[in-house]
Amino acid sequence: MTDKLEIKFATEQDVSLILSFIKELAEYEKLSHEVEATEEILKETLFGEKSHAEVIIAYTDDKPVAFALFFHNFSTFLGRPGIYLEDLFVKPEARNKGIGKKILQYLAQLAKLRNCGRLEWWVLDWNETAISFYKKLGAIPMDEWTVFRVTGKELEDLANQGSLPSS
Repeated sequence: MTDKLEIKFATEQDVSLILSFIKELAEYEKLSHEVEATEEILKETLFGEKSHAEVIIAYTDDKPVAFALFFHNFSTFLGRPGIYLEDLFVKPEARNKGIGKKILQYLAQLAKLRNCGRLEWWVLDWNETAISFYKKLGAIPMDEWTVFRVTGKELEDLANQGSLPSS
């Protein structure tokens, strides 16, 4: 466990730090080529008129060492919101000090405070270290589900096939 860990909600002044975490995570996941986020996009989507997600940053001795980006989803079966953890990243030099566990505990407490029924996330199949870590915390893999995604040209094509109802 690390000595002095502090977890804070990010503010608009943290946008460049958030983007640097995103880029480090993408590099770790071998997905740097997929990063399209910019500081301007993050300002708008995280701190603009309508924010779409929240970010917490973990600091040890006032140095940023980890971040988590999350948002609310909804469970129709539970009839309650949940928290979906989009990304959790701990800098390599700060790993194995309990920081990831503290962030997940923080998010679990936040979920309970907000009357959420779940805290959930995805993990890459090849990331055995993370999978083992999550299982030790009591997380259950949802192996019977397959993730689907529509993006880019396919998203455009699908959207162009229908129309929104008039208001």
